[in-house]
Amino acid sequence: MSWNLKTDRPIYLQLSNYLRLKIVSGCYPPGSKLPSVRELAAKASVSPNTMMKALDELEAEGLIHPMNTRGIFITEDMEKIKKEKDTIVVHHIQEFFHTMESIGLSQTETFHFIEKFIKGGNL
Repeated sequence: MSWNLKTDRPIYLQLSNYLRLKIVSGCYPPGSKLPSVRELAAKASVSPNTMMKALDELEAEGLIHPMNTRGIFITEDMEKIKKEKDTIVVHHIQEFFHTMESIGLSQTETFHFIEKFIKGGNL
């Protein structure tokens, strides 16, 4: 995954979404330490203040927690991580079905395309 920041929505929200995906995918395992704010900001080519705002979002959600001078750590609460992952999955499925509906496909037609795609057939 790359940072791939766009101008259509606030940068800090894009950063928090990116880090959220890294957490739920296991790239940052539960209990692990995140790189420093400055390191993350440098990798994303943003200011440390912008990165800190993104991290504040994740802290408010309980996905990360700062430990005084030791750094910022990923939660060890596997249920919270699983719940966040499920929320992301449901959001993307809803978005997908909304898009299919907006181009005129019924659920049956959509399922047909999904089935063909899974089986590796040509659409």
